[in-house]
Amino acid sequence: MNSDPLKNLCEVADSFYRRGYAFGSTGNISVRIENQIWITPTGKPLNGLTPEHLSCLDLEGASHNEIRPSKEFPFHLAVYRQKQEAQAIVHLHSTYSVAVSCLESFDPENPLPPLTPYYFMRVAPLAVLPYFRPGSEELAAAVGRAAPSHNCLLLRNHGIICSGANLNEAVDRAEELEQTARLHFILRGEQVRHLTPDEIKELQKVYRF
Repeated sequence: MNSDPLKNLCEVADSFYRRGYAFGSTGNISVRIENQIWITPTGKPLNGLTPEHLSCLDLEGASHNEIRPSKEFPFHLAVYRQKQEAQAIVHLHSTYSVAVSCLESFDPENPLPPLTPYYFMRVAPLAVLPYFRPGSEELAAAVGRAAPSHNCLLLRNHGIICSGANLNEAVDRAEELEQTARLHFILRGEQVRHLTPDEIKELQKVYRF
C-alpha cells in the first residue's frame, strides 16, 4: 500500500484547518484507493492528522481498521457508488458557503450569481439539497441521487460537498465555491457586472460542463 495519497489527504486537511476553511472538529475528506475508502476520523479536527488516524472502509461500509470514520461516511460512500470517476471528496462547513446555504430564498437552479468564469469551470452546475440531519440515511440518499450529474453540492443549513477525479480537483472545487460565495456577500448592494449568457455559453462550449 502506497501511503503517499494518505499523506496528501492529511496535508490537505491540515491546510484547510489552518486557512479557516474548517474549524473545531468539522469537515471531512476521503479518497478512494482501489476498493478502499480512506476517510478522516470522527471527533477529531482536520489539523495534525497522520495516515494512522484515518479510517478505512469498503464501499459497503464495512470497516477495515479500528478507526471510527466521520459520521458523514454514508454520503461519501453514496457518491463513490454512484460516480465511478470520483476518487476524492471534500466536505466543509466553510463560512461563506454555509452563509449562502442559510439564506431564506434564492434560485435553486442558480444559487450563486455568474461572477467569474472559474465558478463555471470548476463548480457549476451547483446542486442545492434540502436540509437533512447530518449523518442521516436521508442525507446520504439525497447526495447519492445528485452525485451523478453534479460535482458540487450545497447542503441547506449545513455545508458543501465537492468530488473530483483526484484530491487536487476536489480541493480546487471546494475552494472556488467558497470564494465565489465570499464574493457574493462582499458585492451585495453594489452594482455588479455578471457574465452574460453568451459568455457563459462560450465557457460551456470550451470546458464542456
